[in-house]
Amino acid sequence: LCSQSVLWSDAGVFSSHSESGGNALMYMMTERALQMVRGMTFTSPLHLLEDILDEVYEYGVQISGKTDLRKTFALNALVGLDNVAWLLYSADNNITNFDDLIPDQFKPALSCHHHKVASIPLMAYTIPVNEIKQAAEEGYFFMKIKIGQPGTQEEMLEKDKERLTVIHEAIGHLKTPYTEDGKLPYYFDANGRYEKKETLIKLLDHANKIRAFDQIAIIEEPFPEEADIEVGDIGIRIAADESAHTEKDALKRIQMGYNAIALKAIAKTLSMTMKIAGIAHENNVPCFCADLTVNPILIDWNKAVAARLEPFPGLGLGLLETNGHQNYRNWNTMFTYHPCNGASWTKTKNGVFELNDDYYEKSGGIFMDSEHYIKIFNK
Repeated sequence: LCSQSVLWSDAGVFSSHSESGGNALMYMMTERALQMVRGMTFTSPLHLLEDILDEVYEYGVQISGKTDLRKTFALNALVGLDNVAWLLYSADNNITNFDDLIPDQFKPALSCHHHKVASIPLMAYTIPVNEIKQAAEEGYFFMKIKIGQPGTQEEMLEKDKERLTVIHEAIGHLKTPYTEDGKLPYYFDANGRYEKKETLIKLLDHANKIRAFDQIAIIEEPFPEEADIEVGDIGIRIAADESAHTEKDALKRIQMGYNAIALKAIAKTLSMTMKIAGIAHENNVPCFCADLTVNPILIDWNKAVAARLEPFPGLGLGLLETNGHQNYRNWNTMFTYHPCNGASWTKTKNGVFELNDDYYEKSGGIFMDSEHYIKIFNK
């Protein structure tokens, strides 16, 4: 199983093709990869990815005509294949638990067993503030809020300042047991919309003015990737997401002052995610898991990572974004396809996933077959 996101993985491809055209390009890369690995043997899924990634990427450059195609586009195309490789590897080595699946070199980065993982919803520009307040009152205490609104840089800044003000007025006073000061932390995602550091500083100055600055836990991808802006002097935890294509890119971002990494096992492959988590751990940079609006089964592939990362600073638990329930019309039906449908740990309760012994014994069900999807291939 996998989810494609052309817009997230390469906005240039998205803007220069129709929706179906962009998806077709990524699917062609997946098909090419499947042809490449047919009959191939491998000792580890990590090595398999290393063997095919560059060739799949170059094929993507060729068919898209985009010489600056982002490496994430190729990784997104390889998620399903990588998942299959890990399942085959597990079956061949009698592995039935995710802990035993983790290669030794990455165990230090993925050694925790959280009893609770924060469930992070996505609040887009269009989400009314009263819905954000309602989510907070329902127990969601760590929400991903989009900034970097449409318009010129000046228009964007003013819109973001206004948005921050009304959000802080609505939920800034609410309390949570999961932070040291009891206040709700703010997680902003700019998707590279801020072209200059000075513009972001103006937003942060406004946050200081309205006394919201101390509640900002993360600002994700504030600047365009190609800008190569140093962020170590900003005074806020800046997270890399789509710009951390590979472990080498993640290290570069860390050296530029980024002090958090958003991991996406469901978007960049589990193999690459382990490598990025390893680099981050070596450099004492915390990680959390972000979503790609995936289905309930893939949530648990992502949760397997989030549950084992070191506690996020100031919170004491893991973080996992999941927004499928906000976007899929048939979400409840999709949940019935999960092999562990109904298990308490598949559901958000008061803003967290509660992970018990049953969760860890079953590894979130990722090694189990889904009757729904099996039936599709048996037709």
